[in-house]
Amino acid sequence: MARPLRIEFAGAWYHVMNRGARRAAIFQSYEQRAYFLSLLAATSERLNAEWHAYCLMGNHYHLLLRTPEGNLQRIMRHVNGLYTQYFNRTQGRDGPLFRGRYKAALVDAQAHWLGLSRYVHRNPLEARMTDDLAAYPWSSYAAYVGRSPAPDWLLTDYVLGAIKPRPYAKYVEGNDDNEAVSPYATINIPSILGDDDFARSVLMGRAPTVDEPELRQARPTPSIDRIVEAACRHFDVPAETLMRKHQRKEAPARLARAATMYLCQRVGAMTLAQIAKGFGLASYASASASIRRFEAKIEQDSGLGQAVKLLILDLTP
Repeated sequence: MARPLRIEFAGAWYHVMNRGARRAAIFQSYEQRAYFLSLLAATSERLNAEWHAYCLMGNHYHLLLRTPEGNLQRIMRHVNGLYTQYFNRTQGRDGPLFRGRYKAALVDAQAHWLGLSRYVHRNPLEARMTDDLAAYPWSSYAAYVGRSPAPDWLLTDYVLGAIKPRPYAKYVEGNDDNEAVSPYATINIPSILGDDDFARSVLMGRAPTVDEPELRQARPTPSIDRIVEAACRHFDVPAETLMRKHQRKEAPARLARAATMYLCQRVGAMTLAQIAKGFGLASYASASASIRRFEAKIEQDSGLGQAVKLLILDLTP
């Protein structure tokens, strides 16, 4: 069987995971877990790896990282290789530790990073290893919610730029079953996690630039008024109707309102809390649910999806 595609370019974002051979434990002591984290720190300094989230379980790990130099394979060869040597030495064993090469999904971070961080951080809760995620010592979650200081090599600003620490805790620990579902829908991690345009640009050798923080910072962010204006023009709905809180279930204004909230998050750099406030919703969870439902509509309706892509292009020159 062919190995999964490995795509590397400067500024790429990845979700990486690996599991022990025969599902055996790869972490059996405090010292082993601490050594693994020291390898993340070392690659941050030596190989310019940007670590954005992590979770170490008993027989597997999850990592979220960005590679400014496009060197994923070198980074992971360093981490997995040195950790295997250390584990074998401390356990008095030899041979492979992991069941195979690490799995890596190249990610459209702007669309998926928030949901992925939730998925990664909830692992100990889903596995019934803890009732208090912030007390679990082997993930980055405590640093995200302010229960412990973040090490110098852990970057939390990208995710928390979309949702502040206190709402982030509610977002991660809430009991919304739809939010708890893995972003992959299946147990297998795909090579590319993003929409068709993202995948097509990657496979054609043109590195997508929308997720590079330096470029996002330089690009003007459309205001909510501009986004509302563009959505009203496309859906042919008056602004006062679009902003009305209660809409008939199938009314065009309902679809336009959901599209506007989606665009506010996608290209307007607004947090869920800001969207909820701007649209008169009870909480950030209501905004999140509306956006998720609209994302599902995009997946099911190619015409709607194409219209949204054109709106994004119009709003992000």
